[in-house]
Amino acid sequence: MCGSSPVTMKPIIIISTYPNKKSISKIANELVKNKTVACVNISKISSIYSWKGKVENSSEYLAIFKTITKNKTLLKKKIKETHPYDVPEIAEIDVTSIDKSYLKWLVESTT
Repeated sequence: MCGSSPVTMKPIIIISTYPNKKSISKIANELVKNKTVACVNISKISSIYSWKGKVENSSEYLAIFKTITKNKTLLKKKIKETHPYDVPEIAEIDVTSIDKSYLKWLVESTT
């Protein structure tokens, strides 16, 4: 972590939902490979939401992207560029507490 400020090494979580596993798997693999994220958790979920005046019930995949602050702008840009939805969810979760050994792994995996 030499030369990096504590602010840029702060852990961050970005969440988004995708229509199918294929649409998230490709970008998740690319983001881990190029060290934009350390990890992407993908879970099948049921979503109930309002879209164009109708209540929708559908299956989606929730993606939890784990990274550090210095990568968040690039991550959000990549999600927006590759996302199949017209209005993708890109929600940032501020991590206020994290296990030190997990943080060490997170930083090493994204730098």
